[in-house]
Amino acid sequence: MSARTPEEIGRAFAAIGREHAEALYVIDCPPFFTHRTEIVELARKARLAVISGQKPYAEDGALMSYGPSYEDQLRRTTVYVDKILKGAKPSSLPIEQPNKFDLVINLKTAKALGLTIPPSLLARADQVIE
Repeated sequence: MSARTPEEIGRAFAAIGREHAEALYVIDCPPFFTHRTEIVELARKARLAVISGQKPYAEDGALMSYGPSYEDQLRRTTVYVDKILKGAKPSSLPIEQPNKFDLVINLKTAKALGLTIPPSLLARADQVIE
């Protein structure tokens, strides 16, 4: 079951329960980001591991997140703004893809779910929430 709008979140969790899912991947989109605490809380009650591409999900109780570093993207954006303010045409600037990614693991959530995170994965994490 998928949810395409915030209004469908509750119905999606009901379907997830019927299907006996064990994990949930939350896509990066503004409506779900706005409702992330509700999503994480519903998942906690359903004992679902939540994974997302955005760090705030893990900070709010999801098991983990892995995605582009928004801090790095903001720094790169300031370089572009500087070039544009100095006269560069935006259309002449190259398109960049993220090259720094953040892995955040929430050990409190892992423990609550009865999961053990391998030491090799913890060693790779940019942030571990204990």
